[in-house]
Amino acid sequence: MPEQPNIPIDGLDAFKRTFRRHAAGVAIVTSLLPDGTPAGFTATSLASLAAVPPLATFNMARVSSAWPAMTIGNHVAIHTLGPNTRHLAERMAADHAERFAGDHWHPGPFGVPVLEGVTAWMLGRIVDVREVHDNAVVIVEIVDGALGPEDEALLYHERTYMRPTGLLSP
Repeated sequence: MPEQPNIPIDGLDAFKRTFRRHAAGVAIVTSLLPDGTPAGFTATSLASLAAVPPLATFNMARVSSAWPAMTIGNHVAIHTLGPNTRHLAERMAADHAERFAGDHWHPGPFGVPVLEGVTAWMLGRIVDVREVHDNAVVIVEIVDGALGPEDEALLYHERTYMRPTGLLSP
């Protein structure tokens, strides 16, 4: 196996290059802004924090149009996606005005937008928000949810949406 070159790079470049090579699952977080307007965004930072109580986390930029909805006690829906719902990931990453135009969602519990056709969704109550520089870690206690249609996971890797492929046994 050829030796990989050890090319020196600074911290920001190392961060960007490394996370481009690290595949992440794609999720969408939706909520309601203080005025009741639907808000949401595409996230690749969803992670489980604990099973008891059921806690999940995601990260977001505090300049996001959905940021005002991320208050302790507010509810969010966390949706997992498959290749069949890639269009939702693209829609929720696009212009804010277009995210909820159409019939791809319905009001769920507490009026929180629930997206159609996703592999699963969880309803949660925000229990903590940790601001770090211009970003935040949001901690959510999961209180409800449902499974959607069977589909593979949707991954984001090297700036491209992908689907997983199984590894062959040696």
